Amino acid sequence: MLAMKILISLQLLGLTLLCVGIFHCQAWPRYTFVVDETPYRRLCSTKNILTVNGQFPGPTLYAHTGDTIIVDVYNKGNRNITIHWHGAKQPRNPWSDGPDYITQCPIQPGGSFTQTIIFSSEEGTLWWHAHSEWDRATVHGAIVIYPKKGTTYPFPKPHADFPIILGEWWKEDIGQLYNETIQSGGDPNISNAFLINGQPGDLYPCSKPDTFKLMVDYGKTYLLRLINSAVQEILFFSIANHKVTVVGSDASYTKPFSSDYVTISPGQTIDLLFTADQSPNNYYIAAKAYVGGAGILYDNTTTTAILQYNGNYTSTSTPSLPNLPSHNDTKASVHFTGSLRSLADKNHPVDVPRNITTPLFYTLSVNTIPCLNNSCAGPNGTRLAASVNNISFVDPSIDILQAYYYHVNGAFGTRFPNFPPFLFNFTAQDLPLYLQTPKQGTEVKILEYNATVEIVFQGTNLVAGDDHPMHLHGFSFYVVGWGLGNFDEDKDPLKYNLVDPPLQNTIAVPVNGWTAIRFKADNPGVWFMHCHLDRHMSWGMDVTFIVKNGEGLGAQILAPPPGMPPC
Repeated sequence: MLAMKILISLQLLGLTLLCVGIFHCQAWPRYTFVVDETPYRRLCSTKNILTVNGQFPGPTLYAHTGDTIIVDVYNKGNRNITIHWHGAKQPRNPWSDGPDYITQCPIQPGGSFTQTIIFSSEEGTLWWHAHSEWDRATVHGAIVIYPKKGTTYPFPKPHADFPIILGEWWKEDIGQLYNETIQSGGDPNISNAFLINGQPGDLYPCSKPDTFKLMVDYGKTYLLRLINSAVQEILFFSIANHKVTVVGSDASYTKPFSSDYVTISPGQTIDLLFTADQSPNNYYIAAKAYVGGAGILYDNTTTTAILQYNGNYTSTSTPSLPNLPSHNDTKASVHFTGSLRSLADKNHPVDVPRNITTPLFYTLSVNTIPCLNNSCAGPNGTRLAASVNNISFVDPSIDILQAYYYHVNGAFGTRFPNFPPFLFNFTAQDLPLYLQTPKQGTEVKILEYNATVEIVFQGTNLVAGDDHPMHLHGFSFYVVGWGLGNFDEDKDPLKYNLVDPPLQNTIAVPVNGWTAIRFKADNPGVWFMHCHLDRHMSWGMDVTFIVKNGEGLGAQILAPPPGMPPC
């Protein structure tokens, strides 16, 4: 037999077949995403929203650990779009990561882009969403990553599993809301409702008939794949009369722990087991906003779904509501988040970096920028902004990845600071006004390949202290410590958890507090990091990392795919 490798790529019945040799073929699932306007009725009125394949929420993608999938994205909508695969590390493949003007220019109306999503160690629940303006409000869906074939969960296999996607709804067009917010310089209008799997629930007008129902059998255990797709709010979540057991977060297993409620940040996923062990009846599933910052406007409504037991019984006329923490209960929020621990067993070991080569200290601030004649809608006629280390990120005109790969000069600077330019009492109640004005620029942080990185995020009380759910593309990181108030570089590292810290891709830095993360920069490419409250991201609370190539082909960025969207 002639010793040769034949590489055949074809599309057949929704699969891409990669064949090496004669007997070794691997099927890659292939999906088609058509982005288009679709009319949807919520809260007594109908509007056109951007959807994928006409679905809201969008279709669920399925994979096993280590799989690769292909998604052909066609933009038949009325504005630019990109799609991000949130939490997929995409080893060496930033080209398909999705944030506009970071790793690609957007897909223009009428255009298309084929994206390759490479899963590595992720196992559990992730999600995908638009990463252009605020279109992820309606363009999003779940990603379910089952254990590698031949293996199983580190807990008894549940009877069934269900994605539960928490979202937000505005009566006005989301593109109009974004444009109004950017043009005015003020806060965005608060949402009109929260959603569970696309529905507001019984407590909102014109919504009761379509309330999402989760049907269960008495005595069975179920896995809920909880996703927070809300654009602007951290959420509390609970099921009336039922405890949940947390078993995973951001596609990484955790030590199981029981809780009456969940705190979940935008971008985050939490895997929950619960057993239908109560008297057969109807019970509310509910979620509402958590807002730790003082004076911040928020949607104070509550979304509901119904947990409904199968069988013959007489249900109560009104389901019981769960006892959710109060809207401003920071103690409840950090208690839940601080309870997460990696599973850290022989099949799921941890590898926490110990010898840090790149220590970074990043302040997270809401800022203001003066406007001519005090004509903007922010405080005292200013324009609201946000920053990391006093730099408010400005999108370039060409995406940073292409500029880096093709050596385009002038697209970005490389002087993002490791430490803030000003040291002050970051969480003080009264801070000098001159500290509120950031520098604006397109600066990136260069990381050496295989650098061991620690980032201490420090929230500040400039303008208005707030929680900041920070998301890092291209990596998962270990959350080794957190606290309220100012970080103490002498005392706080002594309390780090280096044994079983949770492995996450999104972590909420508590209001006027700090969080420390660690990761190894072993994924070459251009990777975005930003606050997942979209108003903060749009105001500039963003950093772009460039991880340099290492030695050998296996440590270098893959070649760009054909058909990259034009700038």
